[in-house]
Amino acid sequence: MRRLLLIFPLILATCAMQASESPKTESIVLGGGCFWCVQAAYQLIPGVVSTTCGYAGGHTSDPTYEDVCTGDTGHAEVVKVVFDPKVISLDQIFAYFWKIHDPTSLNRQGADVGTQYRSTILYSNEAQKEAAERAIAEVQPYYSRKIVTVVAPLEHFWRAEDYHQNYFEKHPDRDYCAYVIAPKIHKLEKELASEKKK
Repeated sequence: MRRLLLIFPLILATCAMQASESPKTESIVLGGGCFWCVQAAYQLIPGVVSTTCGYAGGHTSDPTYEDVCTGDTGHAEVVKVVFDPKVISLDQIFAYFWKIHDPTSLNRQGADVGTQYRSTILYSNEAQKEAAERAIAEVQPYYSRKIVTVVAPLEHFWRAEDYHQNYFEKHPDRDYCAYVIAPKIHKLEKELASEKKK
């Protein structure tokens, strides 16, 4: 019994050390048109730990895809991006965000039209809000039109239906994936490859 009492604090200390050494991740919720495309792009980026398609920014609870498509829920198609800040910074996450969609296009990306396709950054704290506003101010001079990305607090993230998760990975040959998503992904892959060579 005495031996057990001596070993127990040692076990607790070891567990605490392992917990403090485990990688700390952060997350940001981004909307840039169809969430299939945004998810597929961020899955390529080193330092991104996970991505989840969902809905956020609206006024209804537990929305479905059909609900969001009506445009009446106020929700946008978004992707929750979980990343390791030791590998990639939030500023870098935003830098890719501008590359994978047009932040000057109001409530549409290409043929996808409606408020559910708006450009949006949903933050979880003041630091993320400031970083988002700073990022917009820094890139605005590179655009001839005003950036219309909505920066707002994340109130709730609703996970999208399972069939939306990893859609491009599961259905690369479907028309939308082949003609809309694939060209963006190939362009990003080339850019990432050239960055790796530097």
